[in-house]
Amino acid sequence: MNREGTVGGLNQFALWFGAAVSLAEIMTGSLIAPLGIKEGIAVILAGHLIGTLILALVGIIGFREKSPSLKSSRLSLGRYGSYIISVFNIIQLVGWTAIMLIQCTRSLQSITGRLFGFDNFTVLVIAIGILVGIWAFNAHRGINLINNVAVALLLLLCVLMLKAVLQGGEAQELASSITFGAALELSIIMPLTWLPLISDYTMLGKSKAGSFWGSFGGYFLGSSFMYIIGLLSATYAGTPDPIGVMAGLNLGISAVFIVILSTVTTTFLDVYSAVMSTSNISPGVSRKNLILLFTALGTLLAMFFPMEQYENFLYMIGSLFAPIFTIVLMDYFIYKDNRSMDAFNITGFVAAITGVITYYTVAGMDLLIGSTIPAMAVTAVVYVLMRLIIKQLVLKGDKYAKQNC
Repeated sequence: MNREGTVGGLNQFALWFGAAVSLAEIMTGSLIAPLGIKEGIAVILAGHLIGTLILALVGIIGFREKSPSLKSSRLSLGRYGSYIISVFNIIQLVGWTAIMLIQCTRSLQSITGRLFGFDNFTVLVIAIGILVGIWAFNAHRGINLINNVAVALLLLLCVLMLKAVLQGGEAQELASSITFGAALELSIIMPLTWLPLISDYTMLGKSKAGSFWGSFGGYFLGSSFMYIIGLLSATYAGTPDPIGVMAGLNLGISAVFIVILSTVTTTFLDVYSAVMSTSNISPGVSRKNLILLFTALGTLLAMFFPMEQYENFLYMIGSLFAPIFTIVLMDYFIYKDNRSMDAFNITGFVAAITGVITYYTVAGMDLLIGSTIPAMAVTAVVYVLMRLIIKQLVLKGDKYAKQNC
């Protein structure tokens, strides 16, 4: 990986913009299309503003501590507490790798089948998996010049796709439906999926401002734009299936580049950060071997992952990481605690579990503000109250001990 302090704000912007340019973002944006264009764009921007702000704040911890995300979390969660989060993160990263490979391969099947008469899923998914592994091996180059060029090309090709969509006809009403709260939640969740990863890259930043605004601006603009492409393509095509929309645009070989580059420049981050999470648990393991392992696992899982569970997968990530990183942010910016030498932050985990329960409870209510905001609020309140109670108990214990000396 790059040397400490070598990634400027522009490169951070390009990295996170590139991370957001993916079929997953387009597909999730298409799910919001039933709200209509104006309301859909408004909820996309509002959700991304909330989610990306949380993401960039966590990135500041990595910059200040010059430490990867999961190692930085030891300051709040304790050593073994960070191990638990590392395991959760590895699972979601392998899952994301599989999802990205599935989306890429399904898109390529529809495009290469028409262009070249070849659509074998197994061959295509293995080929894309190999490309992701190669990119991850050269991550230090991908973060700078190569990644910047790829992002510029991706932006150009996605604009071409958006232009083709808008010229295709008039906006249509979709048979499916979604509430404002559910759409807001889908917009907040996507930035939160990167919470355990962001410090792996902001720790390399040259400045705090560059790390914060580069990551915030890159992901906010990139992800919002991808969501809006999904929203508009679904609205104008009359279907929430972005793969079908892309196949019907007759973009030819350009579509192949969009699909492959958007997948590789995003998915290598998942693979590399799975490696970093494993290094938090076992620093001595070879990173090259881990890249091979996680790329292979993601590729293998892609052959069996049930894509109909995609939305539930997103909700699972949000339900876990929103409460957990509420504790991390509070400990770092408010309480300024350092529990890196402790085994666990029991109080923090209890509060986070309360937040997870709140998330799923509120999800059933379908509130206008979604589930993430209430879950984080309840987590914060419970954490503050538990700390106050413990502090009072300790003070009473000390007073009692002094009285009986």
